[in-house]
Amino acid sequence: MPTLGFGVFQISNLKQAEQSVTDALNTGYRLIDTAAAYQNEVAVGNAIKNSSVKREDVFVTSKLWVADFNYQRAKAGIDTSLQKLSLDYMDLYLLHQPYGDTMGSWRALEEAQREGKIRAIGVSNFYSDQLKDLELTMPVKPAVNQIEVNPWYQQTREVKFNQEEDVHVEAWAPFAEGKHNIFSNETIAAIAEKYGKSNGQVILRWLLQRGIIVIPKSVHQQRMAENIDVFDFELNTDEMKTMATLDKGESQFFDHRDPVTIEQIFGSSLKTVQNDEK
Repeated sequence: MPTLGFGVFQISNLKQAEQSVTDALNTGYRLIDTAAAYQNEVAVGNAIKNSSVKREDVFVTSKLWVADFNYQRAKAGIDTSLQKLSLDYMDLYLLHQPYGDTMGSWRALEEAQREGKIRAIGVSNFYSDQLKDLELTMPVKPAVNQIEVNPWYQQTREVKFNQEEDVHVEAWAPFAEGKHNIFSNETIAAIAEKYGKSNGQVILRWLLQRGIIVIPKSVHQQRMAENIDVFDFELNTDEMKTMATLDKGESQFFDHRDPVTIEQIFGSSLKTVQNDEK
């Protein structure tokens, strides 16, 4: 699995999504991350299919949404993702959130992995106790846990737990969508100036040196090229410690453990499964 990839979250325009993935592949990215909930799997599949890059050289990740979280719906969801992506297999498939019938859904992912439809299986947004519950309950341990990690929300404890469990951490929103002026922050800029790099490049380098896989998103090819150009410098120990001082200790999006938020964001999807089972 490449350590630096390209994400397509919030690229809802299918033409733009296809062009962005095409540009990313041409720029040198070999990890493409999408999800059923992003509603652009078709565009991602078209870009891969029409690319000069061989299929076996592209690492494709997608995710199952909670509206399909039971065994039968998950089996169908996997096939739907494969169909939309126009692929015979996905390199990695994740449970997108830790809610609903995660065990039944995970059983479907394990089965699809045995059948060759998925090369590796993992989770997204699972906290350490939720991850441990899955590990203790099911035969196959997640290969990856994709969670929010950025300078404002560094998740040191969660990252450490996952890595100690030999579960690879993958950071979504590594730039926190630009919040708190992250691209002009003076502390990061001072480090960036030393290496002739941008704030974004320093952030990606910092994450990579923590052993975290990163999937930055951009619809601009120039920024794509900038984001992937982070393997020719290395932050020293003091600079890594400086980056650690930026942690605000709170999600830049929403609290995955707040009951009200969970109901607002995931309630209707979970009820879809519930109604289907009646």
